[in-house]
Amino acid sequence: MRLLEGTGIQIDGPHPWDFQVHNQHFYRRVIAHGSLGLGESYMQGWWDVQDLDGLIYRLLMADLEERVLTLDTLLEFLHARFFNLQKPTRAFDVGRHHYDMGNDLYKHMLGKRLIYSCGYWQNAGDLDAAQEAKLGLVFHKLGLKPGMHILDIGCGWGEALKLAAERYGITGVGITVSEQQVEYARDICKGLPIEIRLQDYRLLNEKFDRIFSIGMFEHVGVKNYPAYMQVVRRCLKNDGLFLLHTIGGNESVNDTDPWIAKYIFPNGMLPSIKQIAAATEGLFIMEDWHNFSVHYDKTLQAWRRNFENSWNELKQQYNEIFYRMWYYYLSVSAASFRARKNQVWQIVFSPNGVPGGYVAPR
Repeated sequence: MRLLEGTGIQIDGPHPWDFQVHNQHFYRRVIAHGSLGLGESYMQGWWDVQDLDGLIYRLLMADLEERVLTLDTLLEFLHARFFNLQKPTRAFDVGRHHYDMGNDLYKHMLGKRLIYSCGYWQNAGDLDAAQEAKLGLVFHKLGLKPGMHILDIGCGWGEALKLAAERYGITGVGITVSEQQVEYARDICKGLPIEIRLQDYRLLNEKFDRIFSIGMFEHVGVKNYPAYMQVVRRCLKNDGLFLLHTIGGNESVNDTDPWIAKYIFPNGMLPSIKQIAAATEGLFIMEDWHNFSVHYDKTLQAWRRNFENSWNELKQQYNEIFYRMWYYYLSVSAASFRARKNQVWQIVFSPNGVPGGYVAPR
């Protein structure tokens, strides 16, 4: 294929990152459908590769996705451009599709704590240590103290609020759009001054000393960024701090990859620096912007190892197509951070500026 020239990738070649094609319809499908065709043909076993993330990394570094513009890509762009895919009536779609897939899957994949976001590997030797270090970094940046009232927007399975309550003696509220996350989080937070709600962020209207959001902003959508930030501002006390932990993109877009949108995160969208800045202008002062995107490659590899090692148990509930889909998702994601196409940002905001200046911990 001419498209592979200069990538170092071969068809049926000797390298671990070379395509091994089993179905000759593969070529036409990829040309016609781009990333959607590539992912679907892998799910169906039309091709294999020993080093999947190595293959995708090389494709991304060659900017191949920009050379294969398909009807699927155009339709995804137009759909996101003219419709609010994350409006209130669709707020719970991603919860039902992705996060309610089954707590057993996430228990096997995510490690000791069910934390579905990038770990902080600066001084960590394993996944569990990296995730606890990430939460510790969040708490340190926010300067948590006993008695503070905390809001977690997109609280997942409740692990962050649980640890904050145990370590700092805070009270807190966590919201999520996943019914299974609510059930699990309420269970692990029993006996703690933590309230877990099944709630859309737009309905929040109460005051908190600190607010954090870890890995949820990717579901908000560019049409809703201003509204999201306005909700945070009305809920944050004047002397409070807000920490936003999000995956981000290098360029401003209003859509996402067609395969990811169809199979993994419906209505997802990665923000850019420009979009975040525009949404927060006039509401907050940006105190700190921390990028540790390379840590997500390592986190995703750890999740993938856990997933592979647990497959004998998980395959009682999921079929082979799901295995290939999930393995592809984790591998493609790892490659995107390795190629620096995606970033991980922790951004600290204050309403009026921290008196004397904010000192950013690392």
